[in-house]
Amino acid sequence: MRRLRLLFLLPTASILLLLFAVPLGILLVYSCMTRGAYGGTMPPFTGENWLRVLDPLYVGIVGRSFLVAGVSTLICIVLGFPLALFISRSGARKNLYLSLVMLPFWTSFLVRTYAWMFLLRDTGLINTTLQSVGLIREPLPLLYNWWAVILGLVYGYLPFMVLPLFSTLERLDPSLMEAAGDLGARPFQGLLRVMLPLAAPGIRAGAILVFIPCLGAYLTPDLLGGGRTILIGTLIQNQFSNSRDWPFGSAISLGMMALVMVLLWIQVRRKGEPLL
Repeated sequence: MRRLRLLFLLPTASILLLLFAVPLGILLVYSCMTRGAYGGTMPPFTGENWLRVLDPLYVGIVGRSFLVAGVSTLICIVLGFPLALFISRSGARKNLYLSLVMLPFWTSFLVRTYAWMFLLRDTGLINTTLQSVGLIREPLPLLYNWWAVILGLVYGYLPFMVLPLFSTLERLDPSLMEAAGDLGARPFQGLLRVMLPLAAPGIRAGAILVFIPCLGAYLTPDLLGGGRTILIGTLIQNQFSNSRDWPFGSAISLGMMALVMVLLWIQVRRKGEPLL
């Protein structure tokens, strides 16, 4: 039986080894090499790239990345919870509403980001409409700032919060809220003391699914931030493209990945769940 199990796991393990472990090994080797005169890597091996990761400039970028990812995740929780609750209580129409939540995935993420650029720019739909009705005289600075980046991240990853929350809330017995009301709890108290604790697994799953992509995003900060919002994903992308500093890009990529894995490990251990 054990041999049969290993035989079934062999294709998946081989794919993971080829597409995950091998590239990570290449990054690890690159991170310990020296940047070539015209880019790329060359001997000798050095630990200077890992020391550069601790530079206050890059530590500040990492801190801003965590802040933006955390704010985006919190907004997704605030917006996604009532939406997921509404869908879970929609009866026969829940499949329709779920399809509408997943509908944006039918369009390229790049195209949707460009659509937000056309909406938020000075001559975009929002500013043009506000000016035409006389609410503003000059265009509002809606694009190329931190709030535009957060808006793009929330829009792009909100479905990843709604779907785990819906899966959790759908299994909750509605009579629990009725029982809380019979015991004297107001609707808001029942929400805080009954529904939210029971929905905690969905909130944690959705937070992880949203936070990690937001932390490593580079397309949204680059387009909606206009080069004024440098996050860790943009920094890594620049090292491999414009700067052609592959060793430092490899080091900061692995460092960020290790930091995220440590945080996930701490979160899992706090909840008393097994790692494997």
